[in-house]
Amino acid sequence: MNPNTKVRLSGANAKKLIEHALRELPNEACGLLAGTEENGIRDIKEVYLLRNTDASPEHFSLDPMEQLAAIRDMREKGLNPLGNWHSHPETPSRPSEEDIRLAYDPAATYMILSLESETVPNLNAFRIRNGEAEWEILELYD
Repeated sequence: MNPNTKVRLSGANAKKLIEHALRELPNEACGLLAGTEENGIRDIKEVYLLRNTDASPEHFSLDPMEQLAAIRDMREKGLNPLGNWHSHPETPSRPSEEDIRLAYDPAATYMILSLESETVPNLNAFRIRNGEAEWEILELYD
């Protein structure tokens, strides 16, 4: 775990992720994370729900047009892109081998929502560097 990095996410934004991921079943859901970063704390202010163009339960690709629109919206709101999120419909909330292989930004937060148990969704945040996943501290708040 990287003890210097904390990711804060509101309960409302967590609910938004979970509801979107449940609607997208059996496929993975995906999107972007935006907010601010100060003193090692990443505060996710905006969660973007994007279309998984792969329409697959095992992998995802972000819709490029939706991604550009989200980046424009971030800029207009004075927010920074902080990473992305996706769901794992039937596997744990940790990066898969494919997630690690495709992680291109060592500074990004990669948030993964497991729906292995629909009644108890599990959300975690990671940094992926040099082929290794490090846990980030995820704090949910009201």
